[in-house]
Amino acid sequence: MTKTTLRSAIGVMSIVLMSAVVSAQGNAPGVRPDPAMPSQQVPSALSTVSFEQRLNEQLPLGLEFKDESGRTVTLGEYFGRKPVVLTFVYYECPMLCTEVLNGLESSLRVLNESIGKEFDVVTVSFDPKETPVLAAGKKKAYLERYKRPEAEQGWHFLTGDQASIDALTKAAGFNYAWDEASQQFAHASGIVVTTPTGKVSRYFFGIDYSPRDVKFALIESSHEKIGTLADRLLLYCYHYDPGTGSYGFVAMRAVRIGGAVTILALVGFVFVSLRRESNGQ
Repeated sequence: MTKTTLRSAIGVMSIVLMSAVVSAQGNAPGVRPDPAMPSQQVPSALSTVSFEQRLNEQLPLGLEFKDESGRTVTLGEYFGRKPVVLTFVYYECPMLCTEVLNGLESSLRVLNESIGKEFDVVTVSFDPKETPVLAAGKKKAYLERYKRPEAEQGWHFLTGDQASIDALTKAAGFNYAWDEASQQFAHASGIVVTTPTGKVSRYFFGIDYSPRDVKFALIESSHEKIGTLADRLLLYCYHYDPGTGSYGFVAMRAVRIGGAVTILALVGFVFVSLRRESNGQ
């Protein structure tokens, strides 16, 4: 790479970097945050939202829910034999919950081990207004994606009342909030791996879960081993406008800043290469 090429590349990427930073500081098109809110202030709906890592916490297995067929079940029916992957979503979520389930299914599809054989999955709606009919629709969709017949008896989609939801989410460290203005839930994304006896073993955050890491977590959990604290970079679901298809300013700002950081790293690489080339002459 010549000096001219390097300098041109630096110039172009610097312009792109400046544009990305400016975009990150501003609001995404179509997003309408509270105009009275300072640009760097966290929205009030997110002030109580978190995903705490409560490793070795015993889940309350006596809680009652309804499965996708409408049958009243206890959480303990899905524990005792194999590790369980626990997910918190709400079935009518307009944004992030679908990505959580898509990411989980994509990760698990890669594994030789199957849902319903070596491990189970329990998906719980944290919206007490949702019904088994919605749960059944979600289950049908993801079984069709996963394409393994044994998953029919291993992937469970539950709904429940507020008391059961609160007790389970509290034990797992999943703290969410209802945002009256947007009529949506604000929440973080991730999955929880538990041991056969219902103890929290491992957390995976975001919407992309490494199949290799998930497999090792399941193996460890099957032997009642508890993992270590995972690095936590939370992706929040907040202020999605189905009418415009635009994401909330918090999530969009995070994505844009991430892009700016990547470009900055590239600029740094080119700059170092230019310096080395100059010193070599």
